[in-house]
Amino acid sequence: MNITDTHTHLYAEEFNADRNLLIQDAISKGVTKFFLPNVDSSSFEAMYKVCAEFPENCFPMMGLHPCSVKENYMEELDKVKAELENKKFSAIGEIGMDLYWDKTFAREQEVAFIVQLHLAMIYKLPVAIHSREATDEIIIILKKHSQLHPKGIFHCFSGNLEQAKEIIDLGFFLGIGGVVSFKNSGLDKVVEQIDLKHIVLETDAPYLAPVPFRGKRNEPSYILNVLKKISELKNIPEEEVARVTSENAQNIFNLS
Repeated sequence: MNITDTHTHLYAEEFNADRNLLIQDAISKGVTKFFLPNVDSSSFEAMYKVCAEFPENCFPMMGLHPCSVKENYMEELDKVKAELENKKFSAIGEIGMDLYWDKTFAREQEVAFIVQLHLAMIYKLPVAIHSREATDEIIIILKKHSQLHPKGIFHCFSGNLEQAKEIIDLGFFLGIGGVVSFKNSGLDKVVEQIDLKHIVLETDAPYLAPVPFRGKRNEPSYILNVLKKISELKNIPEEEVARVTSENAQNIFNLS
């Protein structure tokens, strides 16, 4: 199988002790491509280092995470712009809004999101959208700024069927990870009703490990558990899930 993880923080300090072993283990199991979203300027170098060590497998994104939008967010956005001018990236991400932890900078998050949508248009890159407790707000923004015509992924989608359909109608894909295996999440019922052509796989490692590892460090190879769960939900072979979702990722990120 050829499996693509469209969203993983392999550069996170949680992997400092065994990062290369975990990546090599996942590759040996068929997970051949990993897309790494940026957080803020503090994560640049760690992300670049991983991608340099695995240039055929790991691909960096560039963006400002909504949880890193603080008083200095314009300075951070200037750093994002500088990186985009000087390096090649697979996407603009991780961008969006997060109204779960703190709404203090909600307005600034919206501004930063729109600025980065414009960057995606300028650099002709897809976007990786973070939308925790802000899915409806982001859908409204995307509809309002439809002239930008972004494409990409709603990372870690955990919304309802109506939201899923709206996102698909906007031309986006749903990033499905460990949450689909959580009891009572409801995401399994949504995934059952969504055509595989609208879905990509992700881990969001080291976060949101799937069952039976829930609550522990998520690891690159655990995407196989996500794949297995989707295979069971749709009653189709795991190889088919791997093939279609990886083709979707290839189209999103314009991979040859």
